[in-house]
Parts: sequence; C-alpha cells; structure tokens
Amino acid sequence: MSAPGRTASEAPASSTRAVDRAMALLSEVCGEQSLTLTECARRTALPASTALRLLRTLENSGFVTRDPDGSFGAGPRMVQIGTRALSSHRLVAHSRPLLADVVDATGESAYLALPGPGRTAVYAATHEGTWPIRHSSWIGREVGRDAYAVRAALAGEATPQGYLATRGQLEPDITAVSAPVRSQDRIVAAVTILGPTYRLTGNALSHCGAVIAAAAHRLEVQLGT
Repeated sequence: MSAPGRTASEAPASSTRAVDRAMALLSEVCGEQSLTLTECARRTALPASTALRLLRTLENSGFVTRDPDGSFGAGPRMVQIGTRALSSHRLVAHSRPLLADVVDATGESAYLALPGPGRTAVYAATHEGTWPIRHSSWIGREVGRDAYAVRAALAGEATPQGYLATRGQLEPDITAVSAPVRSQDRIVAAVTILGPTYRLTGNALSHCGAVIAAAAHRLEVQLGT
C-alpha cells in the first residue's frame, strides 16, 4: 500500500531516486580518503540536509564511517565488499602474476584497468614498481577515459605495436603505457604502466611497451581468447 497522498507509481520512483542519491554519495566518499558534508553535498548536487540524512543511513549500515572531525570515509562494510569483489574477480586474479612479471621486467608500477561506468576506467589491480622514484598505488581509483592511454587501450586504439603511450595526462610528468586485453571479440581490460616521463623515453619506452603488449596477450590466452 502506497503512502497517503502518493500514487503507486510515485512510490517506486521516489525509492529509486533515493537509491541513486545514496549510490552517488557512496561513490564520492569511497573515491577520497575523507570528505566533509559540504563537499559531499556539492559533488552530488544535493541539499546538505538530504546528503546528511543519506550519509547517516549509510553510516548505520557500515558503508560509511564518520571521523571525529565530522568528515566521511569508506566504512568497514564497504571495504569488506570491495576486498571480496577484487579477490574473486577473474581478471584481477589472473592479472596479479602478470603484473609482477611486468614490474620485474621494467621496474615501473603496473596496473590492470577495467571499464567503469560511463566513460571511465577503474584501476582494479596493481604491483608497485621497484625504482626509488615510482608511481604510487591507484588501486580502486576511477578516472575519466577521454584523455588517457587507458582510454585508447579500452577503445581498441593501440598502435600496430600493440600499445599506446601518453605523457602528462594522468599527472604532470607521468607517462602512461597501455595495452588492451581482449576476450571473445571485445576489450575487457587494459594492462598499464605508470612512471616518470624522464625515465620512459626512447628505448626504455619501447621496451615497456613491448612488455605491456606481451603481458596483455598472455592474459588473453589465460582467458581463453
């Protein structure tokens, strides 16, 4: 039975809107170490009162935690679900030894990126590089695809050599080298190296590209492509 003054069709629409808003808040909170209520409301275009009500509900369920200073971060339930999802994801499981091999061959930090919602990519697995100066982990980070090598890889735009490199688009002075991973005639992931531009030039860049392309091909074989 619907609430007084609300039709049966309006009730599901209202519930869906509340879920959408809660998911938007959860996405923003989990994308940063912590966010204030004001930042949460601004990023989701919600009134502060609405954002606070939804965040309290998420906090009560363990999906969000509130720090002593009042800022919000990912809660234990969210961490648990994320950890379980990553550990059971087929691509992530297959990629881990390959990413370690990439690091052994190049010294640079290696990542597996998966297509995210909309035009985004999510870094789902990583193996940190061995150089004293290296790229730090972006595990779980969601980035827009439009300007990045990972976008080209996920869109199938790699060069004939099997990889594509871009400079200074993810971060200043950082070069990204990516290769697509195909399964059953579609691109399901990208293997990526992120490292300082001063080091990824000339022969070093070509070497990293070849290593990345080979790793992507090995992953395709393991997936039964």
